[in-house]
Amino acid sequence: MKLDINADLGEGFGPWAMGHDAALLDLVTSGNLACGFHAGDPLIMRRTVEMAKARGVDIGGHVGFPDRQGFGRRPMQVEIPELAAMVVYQLGALAGIARSAGARVTHMSFHGALGNMAAADRELALPLLEAVAAFDTSLTVLTSSSVAIEGAAAELGLMTAVSFLADRAYDDDGLLVSRKLPGAVIHDRQAVLERVVRLLREGCVITASGARLPTQARSILVHGDTPGAVELARAVRTAILAEGGQAVPLSQLDAPDHKNPLFHQT
Repeated sequence: MKLDINADLGEGFGPWAMGHDAALLDLVTSGNLACGFHAGDPLIMRRTVEMAKARGVDIGGHVGFPDRQGFGRRPMQVEIPELAAMVVYQLGALAGIARSAGARVTHMSFHGALGNMAAADRELALPLLEAVAAFDTSLTVLTSSSVAIEGAAAELGLMTAVSFLADRAYDDDGLLVSRKLPGAVIHDRQAVLERVVRLLREGCVITASGARLPTQARSILVHGDTPGAVELARAVRTAILAEGGQAVPLSQLDAPDHKNPLFHQT
């Protein structure tokens, strides 16, 4: 059993730090780097890329709305052609910085509200992923469970990997519960770890309604801005190893089977 341990990184701005990236990079196997829209700036991106490269951690672009004040977690009404251009803009910025540091971008993911909107709407997911494919077809699309994103990616020939957000509640369709609703974010560390162990042992997640939702998630995400993120990442890594698993970078996972949905109902 090989699993990627993933974290959102580089989410500060100027002198304002967010999270403990250096410590997290000693524990995770891949990182999603903010590309300057919801957070991050050129210098933070450069430093984070250098730290990730030094530790053999995969580098991914975390693409979001241009909303620093709302940390990219507020829905915005932006025309699709403009959003598609923003996707390429952010990926291009990170790819350029990575190249200058002798590294490369291996994957991408949609951040916050943009990710939630694309996950629920194929009409939005498809043109955004067309922009990704036009930029670099070798990028793996890392996503929370989503028929819209996984289906559009398969149609475009993009590889996907589903990420399990251990501290976020899921609905019965495998989508993330809105942060506006009670219980959407799980703060209890023990509860988060129990969800990870259930995933490893039983291959399922318990939804907000109490239903069992089978999953073949290939990556476990730890939010870098969550209090105690470093300790949680260490505990997640320990749990994977204790269950006989291996923590490996996203790029070293076996290729997914698009005919076998990573989250599905039974």
